[in-house]
Amino acid sequence: MDKASIGGLLVAIIGIVAGLLLEGGNLGQIFQPTAAMIVFGGTLGAVLLQFPLSTVTDACKRLAHLFVAPKLQNKRLIQQLVSFANKARRSGVVSLDADLKMIDEPFLRQALTLAVDGTEPAELRKIMALSLETKTEGEERQPAVFESAGGFSPTIGILGAVLGLIQVMQHLDNIQAVGKGIAVAFVATIYGVGAANLFFLPAAGKLRIRIREDHLRREMMLEGVVSILEGINPRMLELKLAGFLDANADPYQEQAA
Repeated sequence: MDKASIGGLLVAIIGIVAGLLLEGGNLGQIFQPTAAMIVFGGTLGAVLLQFPLSTVTDACKRLAHLFVAPKLQNKRLIQQLVSFANKARRSGVVSLDADLKMIDEPFLRQALTLAVDGTEPAELRKIMALSLETKTEGEERQPAVFESAGGFSPTIGILGAVLGLIQVMQHLDNIQAVGKGIAVAFVATIYGVGAANLFFLPAAGKLRIRIREDHLRREMMLEGVVSILEGINPRMLELKLAGFLDANADPYQEQAA
């Protein structure tokens, strides 16, 4: 579990709720289904208008990475690549064909398949670099979904407040009802600004970090396979790939290593 994400969200919510209660308010004042429907329904509609449905769906699926940090196990990956290098030095790169079916990582399996098929190192790097760039570009759209939602929701919250005030203005003859109505109207603004700054924008930032970690991991795979093709010494390969661990330092990546 990503303790920073879970703890940060809880601290933010508890701080806001505690402030409300200390000021003499109650939770019922901010639970307004109509305001929530306007803000979240309007934000979802705007996001769907801007992005393809498949991109929005992929972004929602990736939300799991926000609270559960993936175990990248980069040290184990380096050990696997070093073992491939040792085997390739003893029996040739073609001998790695038997190991392809045991590789879970699609990117590594694709790169190693090209190597086994006799692709030249420069050509393999070019092919896989293009694949890496295309995949990363597609993944970068997922945080953009939440960034857009963070931009739309405050504005739609203001729209909800204005709609509420329009209803209030129709009952100016009842001052007590007007005061209560104005308070309810501004709940939509709270939902819009709160959702943007407590969830949408922070989620986009954390997902960008996760995507960068995945990108560096694939770069490590590519560098390892190309180095095996070039016949690098396995010990040199291990030292070379260890540099990626420093660039991709993360407290979660070595949990299962």
